[in-house]
Amino acid sequence: MKKDNFKHRDINWLYFNERVLLEAKSNDTPLLERLKFLAIFSSNLDEYFKVRVSQLRQIKQLDKKFRKKLMFKANTTLQHILQTINQQQVEFGNVIKNTLSELEKHDIYIRNASNFTDEQEQYVASLFDKSIKELCAVHKENLELTDGALYMVVSHPNQEYSIVEIPTRNQDRFISLPGIGHQFCFLDDAIRLNIKKLLPEKEIIGCYSIKLSRDAELYLEDDYSDIELVEKIYNSLDKRLYGQATRLLYDESMPSWLIESLRSDFDLGTVDLSPGGIYHNLSDFFSFPLPEGTEHLQYQEKPSLPHPKLSFSENIFESIAQKDQLVHFPYQDFKVVEDFLSSAATDPNVTAIKMTIYRIAETSSLADAILKALENGKDVTLFVEAQARFDEANNIKWGRIFEEKGAKVIFSIPQVKVHSKIAMVFRKENGKLKRYAYIGTGNFNAKTSKIYCDHGLFTANKKITKDLGQVFQVLERKIIVPKLKRLLVSPFTTRITFLNLIQNEINAAREGKKASITAKMNSLEDSDMIRALYRAVNAGVNVRLIVRGFCCYLTANNSLTEGMKDNVYITSIVDRYLEHGRIYVFENGGDELMYIGSADWMTRNLDRRIEVLTPILDEDIFDELKHILTLQLKDNQKARILDLENSNRKVEKLPNEKSIRSQYAIYDYLKNKLDENR
Repeated sequence: MKKDNFKHRDINWLYFNERVLLEAKSNDTPLLERLKFLAIFSSNLDEYFKVRVSQLRQIKQLDKKFRKKLMFKANTTLQHILQTINQQQVEFGNVIKNTLSELEKHDIYIRNASNFTDEQEQYVASLFDKSIKELCAVHKENLELTDGALYMVVSHPNQEYSIVEIPTRNQDRFISLPGIGHQFCFLDDAIRLNIKKLLPEKEIIGCYSIKLSRDAELYLEDDYSDIELVEKIYNSLDKRLYGQATRLLYDESMPSWLIESLRSDFDLGTVDLSPGGIYHNLSDFFSFPLPEGTEHLQYQEKPSLPHPKLSFSENIFESIAQKDQLVHFPYQDFKVVEDFLSSAATDPNVTAIKMTIYRIAETSSLADAILKALENGKDVTLFVEAQARFDEANNIKWGRIFEEKGAKVIFSIPQVKVHSKIAMVFRKENGKLKRYAYIGTGNFNAKTSKIYCDHGLFTANKKITKDLGQVFQVLERKIIVPKLKRLLVSPFTTRITFLNLIQNEINAAREGKKASITAKMNSLEDSDMIRALYRAVNAGVNVRLIVRGFCCYLTANNSLTEGMKDNVYITSIVDRYLEHGRIYVFENGGDELMYIGSADWMTRNLDRRIEVLTPILDEDIFDELKHILTLQLKDNQKARILDLENSNRKVEKLPNEKSIRSQYAIYDYLKNKLDENR
């Protein structure tokens, strides 16, 4: 099968970000919430330039024979990407303009320096003198721009310029102004209006906003399976280019001489120059003030629900021992996970705790529980991912703190990330050690649990906890290969098990039996898994996928002109919360199998990360999760179709069909179950 029978992941990702922008554009999205989707779009694009675009730039510099082994032309791909981004940026600007216009109809205004009232101008000038001026650093030459920071370039006569840093780290980006209704301005405009106070000896011609993006640290082994090739890539580059400038976003009204001066001074290529609007870092819309009386312009409040069993349990371990328990975030309170570890920290019968840490919050009740466990003499072993992109420093900081307090801390080894979300508690009961496990799809992070849709299983099932004990022995480097009966663990058994399960469905379909595969994941990229799905679809297996992000599935046969077969259907849900759970269901001859866990169908998740997926063995939990998955499959309000044309068209509600917005339907379903159990 030709390589062309897959969508290019980096290009397809842009259509995921387009789905985010469509939510910002949608009239169904409350007005103030549209600002948050604009912020997500902006933040996503920043990360994309730091990681994906910077990687393509590095590949461009390789010898041709190495590039050939990568199976695509980096330069052509990069040009396609930048062209698509430029088109999206135009739409992004239109959506911002329309959103701000709509806000004004509700007496919410974002003013700029050109339309301040006299009162507002005086207020801003006074505020600048009191608290902003001292935070503004002025630079005239040889400045090393900080990645992602905002700057004002000030032009002077004779083609000279100065640079002023906009102090967003120390000052709110939005300033509340006096006036009728709710009036605000960007911090940028407070500086623009008072720029002469920062450069009193200079003649000022114009002020223009800029922002520079730099390469993130790259982990090429995440994306290429040939480790020898990865080493050649590293060795072929004179330097890793870590931190090299990759994109200068600038005010499109900037004069050409100034653009050229910046390009030359910061050693940028013309491809690295991105014209934009007056304001950058619009991810700051996350922190836009929500004025009183505008609740109707925001999402209706949906507080996290208590878990019907664990939230009311006097002894969380007894509750788990009696029956497996499943939790769903953000619908249910993350406190149950914190209680699990807090109880372990203080329970005199608990002897040891083991867990993985992929992304930990800067301040965390979980961290407090771990420290309390150490104070109480528990044996604590932690596996800290030192390469969780953009969270390395925080993870390492906490790892060192835990280590100093007496924990055994094991940092991940190069080329193998610990991406699993697992914990195990060892408790003495009746003279024996009993194991209690937690296996989740999301990180141990209370903050992200409020916006990420995830699932977590608490279990004392010996078949699962015995396997999980093997996983922890691998992480402790006591054994090399785990002996597993129930869990799927990457890089050992996940790929081969999934391929075998798909083949079982193919065999059943060929025998005329009912055969189906239903899978929900963040991303679908692995070529072997996609080829297996192609074979399944062609054999008559019903394939139904929900893929949040990029999806490289292109066609179910060798001809690109024939299109997808009718028995494959792929949708993506972008709504109030970020879909993050991974669920896999196989018909299995009528005895359905279901797995949940941390792994997507991406090569890195199958081959180069420690991932854990658990079967759902409890019948009640199986039914609950199946019902939730069914609601997502039937979503006809926020689901969009991932077709061959990348149209991102909405799923159409059929005549007489019930409207289903899955995230709200799941909340209602769990709330009703809670009420029934009270």
